[in-house]
Formats: sequence, structure tokens, C-alpha cells
Amino acid sequence: METTSRAVEQAPAAEGGQQVPSARRTVDGYLEAPFPWYGLDEAFTGRRWLMQVGAGADGAVEHGSVGHGDEPSVRHETAGEDRGRFAVVVTVAANPVRRSADGTGVMEATSVSSAAWLAGVGLLSFTWPGQMDHSLRDDWLDQQTETAWVLADDLAGPDWSTLSLPVDGVPTPFHYRESEFGWVLAGSTEAGVHLGAYGRGMSAYGLGFSVIKDIVEYA
Repeated sequence: METTSRAVEQAPAAEGGQQVPSARRTVDGYLEAPFPWYGLDEAFTGRRWLMQVGAGADGAVEHGSVGHGDEPSVRHETAGEDRGRFAVVVTVAANPVRRSADGTGVMEATSVSSAAWLAGVGLLSFTWPGQMDHSLRDDWLDQQTETAWVLADDLAGPDWSTLSLPVDGVPTPFHYRESEFGWVLAGSTEAGVHLGAYGRGMSAYGLGFSVIKDIVEYA
């Protein structure tokens, strides 16, 4: 699968898998990106918030996420059915295979599969089984992360269906799948970026995406 480094792409995590709050709330990285950010369109009237950006080996911003709705939690007290309603949109720069900044190697291309994998792993970061022993969580996450990688590498496979959603008002095909943890989708835009999204408690079928005109509004 063409994608950026998995080591770079994984979100910062604290003990127990919860993403580190300090990794969010700063808009600086988003403003450095040479590509447009996407979020849910104006039909969504709920809360919007920043998550984090990811950079390549050369330090350039390559992808990032923004959240909508309730901020998801993996705390034990929210391990039941009521764990919030949210949708996270992942924007990934559509980069071809290219030389690294120092000229010593080749940086891999990004693709729709890159967006699908980032979305799949993002959903996992908020879905620790509440009854699982702490000592088993690392093994569980490794296993599920590898599964997300395999699924993202086979978007034409039986685990994915096709869903058409508006992007900047234009019907756009997405690869879509559901699991016990929530849903994941991925597609491409005419603006030169790939989109991934994941969520829980909020139906993907009624969503629409659009360019974020002012990312500061998410801060």
C-alpha cells in the first residue's frame, strides 16, 4: 500500500491509549500545511475542535484531523454504549513518490488507502474494550492496528462498501465500512487531498464535507 510512514502517522497516546490533550488545541501546525483542510459542511451545527497534525520525515505537514460533536473518551466509566457522538475528519495531502529533503532516499506516496488507515487507527485510539485487562491492551492495539492496515490495503475487498457523500457540494464516492467500534470511510477530493473519516453514534450517511475556510474557528 502506498502510504506515509506508520511511525509518523500514529497519534500521540498516553497510558491506556487516550490521546494526549496537549497534542491538541494548537492551530500552528494546521496553518503550516500547504493543502486545504476539510471538515463537516455547514449542515453540521455542533461543536468543532482541533486534534493533531502529522509530519513527514522532512518536517512538512502531511495530514491532520479535526473533530466534530462530543470529544470521544476511552475512560472506563464511558465504556458502555453511551460513549459520545462524534465524527473526525482526516485530511491527507495527495503526495506522489518523491525524493526526501536531503536527497538520500525516497518518500512514499500517499493514497486513499493512507486516509483509510489513518481513520481506522484513529477510531481504535478511542475504543479500548472497557473490560480488558490493562496488561493486554498493547497486544490488542497492535493486533487491531495491523488489521486496520490490512483492510486499508484492500479497499476493493468485501469488507468495504461504496457510499456517495457530498464534498464541496459534489457527490463523491467513498469506501465505507462498519465495525463494533464505529465506522470508517475514505475517498479523494478534487482539491488534491485524500479524505478519511471515522465516528461513532453519528450516522455517516447524512454527512457532507467541505473546505474549512478558517481553521482558527476549530481552536
